[in-house]
Amino acid sequence: MRLLKTIVGAALAAALLSTTAFAQEVTLRVHQMLPAQATIPAQAIEPWAERIEEQSDGRINVELYPAMQLGGTPPSLYDQALDGVVDVVWTVLGYTPGRFPKSEVFELPFMVTNGEETSAAFYNYVQDNAMDEFSGVHVIALHAHGPGLFHSDTPIESLEDLEGLKIRGGSRIISDMLANLGAEPVGMPVPQVTEALSRGVINGTTIPWEVTPALRVSELVGNHTGFSGDRGLYSLTFGFVMNQASYDSLPDDLKAVIDANSGLETSREFGRVMDQGDIVGLQIAEERGNNIIVLDEEETARWREAAQPTIEQWFADMEAVGIDGEALYAAAQAALEAEMQ
Repeated sequence: MRLLKTIVGAALAAALLSTTAFAQEVTLRVHQMLPAQATIPAQAIEPWAERIEEQSDGRINVELYPAMQLGGTPPSLYDQALDGVVDVVWTVLGYTPGRFPKSEVFELPFMVTNGEETSAAFYNYVQDNAMDEFSGVHVIALHAHGPGLFHSDTPIESLEDLEGLKIRGGSRIISDMLANLGAEPVGMPVPQVTEALSRGVINGTTIPWEVTPALRVSELVGNHTGFSGDRGLYSLTFGFVMNQASYDSLPDDLKAVIDANSGLETSREFGRVMDQGDIVGLQIAEERGNNIIVLDEEETARWREAAQPTIEQWFADMEAVGIDGEALYAAAQAALEAEMQ
């Protein structure tokens, strides 16, 4: 009888432990740089968090920390995910120069189409060519914004108008491009743009329409310059990534929830949200009566030619570290063409 009780007790204990393991609850802390009401935090990250919580039956709790609330600076976000300081981050890959050399190709001049197409192409390109750059994190989404443009205190209607202007650049590649175009590049993370414009530290900034409302850019400058054709001047690339150990520690059924909300379609969704944000940002500037400039095909061609040295320099930079930049550029273009069909 005593032996029977022991066996039954052990079985109950095992069952209890199994049930406890199955019902494991997890809290994921998501950290990023922009205010909660900005496009990606409000329209992409928050819905993602809601889906994760719902599909896990509440077993995953997602805590959102906008505007660097957990400390550090925007360039430190990727390391926070890599080192396990937080579980998930959304960040600009170009904030850590030299870390993602193969991924930089999508920042080159006149590469981007729109946010959705470019994001899908970027995700596919990285899967085929650059996943080694994301060792140590679990990729949820990789994406880009739509066509980048200038927002400035004086009109930019020709290449000559850019000469000598202090323009914020969001990455090494974009700052190099600005210098080749004749501007004086000023590197800074996007949260610093509002103060820099209001204090006259910069004459303008390179950002897409979608982020202008959160930064009040259309209130601070009255001129906005874009380009003709199906390719925008530039884009930034973004990573929505999870600490690898945080992912690995999940039971299989919760990993499946993360997996169902990761990958190509999630990347595409983030890009699509940015495209929708571009529409909103443009409308705000138009309603304020700001000067909206679209350079014609002839002038755009002049900018393409002036920006070409940026591409050539990137090829040389890649060759110096043993990477075939021309092959990667061709692969990126092929990925974009596949999305444009």
